[in-house]
Amino acid sequence: MAPVRLAWSVASRFAALAAGALALAGTPVLAQDRLPLFDAHMHYNWEPVPRYTLPQVLDLFRRNGISGVLANSRPNDGTRALVEANPKDVWIVPFIRPYVIRPDIQTWMNDPKIFDLVQAEYRRGYYKGIGEFHLSGRAADTEWVRRTVDFAVERDLYLHAHADDEALEILFRHNPRARIVWAHTGFSTAPEKVAAYLERYPALWCELSYRYGITGEGGRLTPEWRRLFERYPDRFLVGSDTWTDARWEQYGPIMEGYRGWLSQLPREVAEKIAFRNADRLFR
Repeated sequence: MAPVRLAWSVASRFAALAAGALALAGTPVLAQDRLPLFDAHMHYNWEPVPRYTLPQVLDLFRRNGISGVLANSRPNDGTRALVEANPKDVWIVPFIRPYVIRPDIQTWMNDPKIFDLVQAEYRRGYYKGIGEFHLSGRAADTEWVRRTVDFAVERDLYLHAHADDEALEILFRHNPRARIVWAHTGFSTAPEKVAAYLERYPALWCELSYRYGITGEGGRLTPEWRRLFERYPDRFLVGSDTWTDARWEQYGPIMEGYRGWLSQLPREVAEKIAFRNADRLFR
């Protein structure tokens, strides 16, 4: 390992430990050398009001070194509010969520009204993708899911899919030109199978919120995940998944947890996963 890279790695490990302790204590961490993060799985839900006001949530992003967010919400009011706020220092990447109320999670894939919603939101002119949406197994194999995938491909939109392995494969079967951000990277899909998917589907990117098995004892990267990140550094993103108030309340520790294991990787690899991949995909 080059001396500069070694020095950064050691310093970053100590910085991550200190940052995590401060975040857990409720103190904002403002270290100048803290790795910026793009949050590629952020929900600003309005049911009927968000956990934080708009100024509060933007302040939370700033205090935690968030360069940008992949924003979606249920309903889409929260996403629109973030876009319309137009913050200069937090990059908002809006996705259309195909839900109005929580029960839509179970029925959207068979509901033509949801496809109408997607089309209507798209006409606002600023969306970069569709999702996060949930699919399990053969539930992905419907006319309205296929139409949604084709709609995304035709308009150069990404799909943010919370999908198991079977549903992921069906999405690509609907249209091989689909571009998919895989929420949670299958939760527990074996690393060797993740690698096989990355080889098979060049337009697949893996988002890592709630992903099991990345670290082991003492927060150390497991060998299989280190190999994945170093072999496919352009294919991973990190995210908070603020689907409940509890996730908002733990936002700082969640994001510092990423910095903890990212600091164990070569600087170039860590930066790609932290924020550069999002810059390349969504700018």
